[in-house]
Amino acid sequence: MQKPSRKALEDKLQYHFKNQQYLTTALTHSSYANEVKSAGHSNERLEFLGDSILSVVVADYLFKNCPNLPEGELTKNRAALVCEKSLCGFSRQLDLGEYLLLSRGEQNSGGRMRPSILADAFEALIAAIYLDSGLEEARRFILRFVLPVLQTAKPKAFKDYKTSLQEIIQQNPEEQLEYVLIGESGPDHDKHFTVEVRLNSNVIGKGGGRSKKEAEQQAAREALELMGY
Repeated sequence: MQKPSRKALEDKLQYHFKNQQYLTTALTHSSYANEVKSAGHSNERLEFLGDSILSVVVADYLFKNCPNLPEGELTKNRAALVCEKSLCGFSRQLDLGEYLLLSRGEQNSGGRMRPSILADAFEALIAAIYLDSGLEEARRFILRFVLPVLQTAKPKAFKDYKTSLQEIIQQNPEEQLEYVLIGESGPDHDKHFTVEVRLNSNVIGKGGGRSKKEAEQQAAREALELMGY
């Protein structure tokens, strides 16, 4: 099968490198660099730099565009956007695995589809663009992938009722909040749990769900509603 051209990848990136060596290094997995001695450096150092740039760009965007989100929610949103699963998904949008330089052994063991390799390569690409053209170009590239995910994920942040309730209660350090499992029913494959949330031993909310976490969220939601939030 004919290997896809670098030009095709750059078209997908919507970015064309002035220094092609940055792109080559970003696509060079350590297994290939070890196998082919003339290959030069692997993408590991670029990955390190790209990880930091990605975190800063995402944190900056969230801070400026989500002014009502508390620190805990900002952290969770950033973590969701920069995790291996998200980065692997971004790589697959670019078919990045097809362009990677891998050792024969890594290719034969499915390296072109391995999530960790794809995620690392995406971070390396960020660094390569940054080194080739600066932060603003890297930011443009990152946000092209991050914004659609953020628009989907953002509503979830406002549905973390447990965190919202905890933040309200923490304003009075002497108050004690706990979640108590009071009921469990159904077969193993279709369990239903019932949980009470208690403030200083007083029940302030009750909820149910197919997992304990879901039941706790629903109990917290009822508590918030009863408290007028």
